[in-house]
Amino acid sequence: MRSALILVSLALFATACQPSASNSNSSSAKRYPFTGKVVSVNKAAKKATISHEDIPGYMDAMTMEFPIHEDWVWNDLTPGSEIHADLVVDSTAKDPFWLEKIGIVAAADPNQTPTPDPAVGKQIPDFSLTNQDGKKISTKDYLGKAWALTFIYARCPLPDYCIKMSTNFSDLANQLKNDPEWKDKIRLLSISFDPENDTPQKLHSYGAGYLGNQNPPDFSIWQLAVGSDDEVRKMGDFFGLDYKTDENNKTQINHNLRTAVIGPDGNVTKMYAGNDWTPAELLNELKATLAAPPK
Repeated sequence: MRSALILVSLALFATACQPSASNSNSSSAKRYPFTGKVVSVNKAAKKATISHEDIPGYMDAMTMEFPIHEDWVWNDLTPGSEIHADLVVDSTAKDPFWLEKIGIVAAADPNQTPTPDPAVGKQIPDFSLTNQDGKKISTKDYLGKAWALTFIYARCPLPDYCIKMSTNFSDLANQLKNDPEWKDKIRLLSISFDPENDTPQKLHSYGAGYLGNQNPPDFSIWQLAVGSDDEVRKMGDFFGLDYKTDENNKTQINHNLRTAVIGPDGNVTKMYAGNDWTPAELLNELKATLAAPPK
């Protein structure tokens, strides 16, 4: 207990002595007390994926990625660290949300090894969804291909969340459609977890916008699909997706990010828990699944 209190004191002292690049003086900024456990860190991007507790009046408990601008944090923040902070939400700022006033309540156990993602190495469950053209699709449509799937909803306002996922997938699809070596071997799928609003027609328009308003849009590589709430939740649970309608704004859904790479045999080979991957990195992972010998 004494060591934990020392850590808190040191963290608070460090926070007080460091200027914050993220402090917002905007009248629109709102602050919420925040407590959670660090899952992973991206020091270069100054972001951390954190499993956080309920944020009263704003968000239920879930795991998601947060920007943290203070430089001092990255010397001490490691997976397994328990922290408290202020969550700042400001739609007028460069980052629409971030953490500041970080306090490290408990350091990570140095003997703790990272927990592997439970989906990796497993066969993807069967699914039946409806794509942007109103066509039924299922797992069997992807057998023999290297493919990736991610989860989105069309009304998501966060640039680092669904918008970035859809930009990455559409950019890669546009790159691959003119590549004779890979265009028939790789596929991408975005699954909406907002079936009440994301009809196939809406997903068609949404995807067409990201593809560059082609006439007609080319969905041969990247498809978008939706299913019943039960079907989508079954898929989300398998991949560790957490999502729930915001009680304060019914048009928004609080959620984390989960992107999977799946081999031609239907086994999950890689999971991305945040947004710190690029289309080029995803393409390399997809190519690797095609080069791997069958199990």
